[in-house]
Amino acid sequence: MSWHDLAVYVSMPFIAAVVGYVTKRVAIKMMFEPIEFVGIKPVLGWQGILPKNAERMAATATDTLINNLLSPREVVARLDPERIAREVEQPLLHAVEAITREVMSQYQPDLWEMLPGAAQRLLIRQVQAEAPKIVKNLLAEIIEDIDGVLDIRHMAVTNLSRDKVLLNRLIRDIAKPEFRFIARCGTYFGFALGLVQLGVWALTHQPLIMPLFGLLVGWFTDWLALKMIFFPREPKRYLGLVTWQGLFQKRREQVAADYGDLIAREVITVPNVVEEVLRGPKSDRLFTLIQNEVQRSVDAQTGLVKPFVVAAVGSRRYQEMKVAAAAKAIEHIPAAARSAEHYAEDALDVRNTIVERMTKLSPTEFEGILRPAFRQDEWKLITVGAVIGFLVGELQVLLLLG
Repeated sequence: MSWHDLAVYVSMPFIAAVVGYVTKRVAIKMMFEPIEFVGIKPVLGWQGILPKNAERMAATATDTLINNLLSPREVVARLDPERIAREVEQPLLHAVEAITREVMSQYQPDLWEMLPGAAQRLLIRQVQAEAPKIVKNLLAEIIEDIDGVLDIRHMAVTNLSRDKVLLNRLIRDIAKPEFRFIARCGTYFGFALGLVQLGVWALTHQPLIMPLFGLLVGWFTDWLALKMIFFPREPKRYLGLVTWQGLFQKRREQVAADYGDLIAREVITVPNVVEEVLRGPKSDRLFTLIQNEVQRSVDAQTGLVKPFVVAAVGSRRYQEMKVAAAAKAIEHIPAAARSAEHYAEDALDVRNTIVERMTKLSPTEFEGILRPAFRQDEWKLITVGAVIGFLVGELQVLLLLG
């Protein structure tokens, strides 16, 4: 045996280990990158599996979140309308003044200009005095009918599918230890299979052995590493020597903490909730609630002189004025909500709620948090590993026979 042949023989398990490691790293990278399709559509190119299936992945993650971890009605019920009214008091007073001046200037310009400054300020103060009551009544109605105002599933799916980088982080950040484990497994399993490959080649010298073992290393190590992340769900002893539990199940507490942090910080946030309530598919319901409250307030302010006001501006114009006031109120909600953001985040307690519920999930339910990201398309990752392994095996044959 020549030194060249000996070197190739000795290198076999090491090359197999490298193949195992590289195929795992490539498979992991292909899950998340590139964010957008690169190549010539529809088939010549690649887009990361998660970004490509962003909407489906987001929907699956959100369904798991809502069905098992977070009840919108239960969480929103923790808000205290009176406390929120106090938190938004200052921006509310400024908003009321701006709305009153703008609406009156638009619908009653002559009357508003004729009023002395003191009379204008008196009217504004009267409306401001009524505003906190409107806020409390409105919030109480929203909390009572949160499902009619907020579609939390639409909010989460929209944000996750629109922000593919965030969706990637939802999986990649939580599963970092598991991905490192996959890469290490590729190295160890590849080396072990490389020893077998060496023995089979020494006995047969069949050129097909190399690419077939390369394919086996790429396929088997990918498949086994993915299985070892999730299974067994409970600790299990093998051969009376080794106890093993799927890594994701074993890290339940840390996974729950990381998942809760990310959801509370990036997905179910106060600004996102406000945006969904104002712009989401159920926003018409909020506008109706605000309009009813504003109209009651306007009618209460006009009181005994309402017939004269209606006569002065016309019934239709009077109704338009109330609708305009409601529309202006909605425009000021985001700015006012920022004042109550810290209180609302503490009261909603999304992070701790998710952590607590996740630790109580059954092993099967817990697996469902991350597993959907792999299940449907994991065959693609395994196939890539097999193909790379096969090509490296062919290269080894060329080195041996060249």
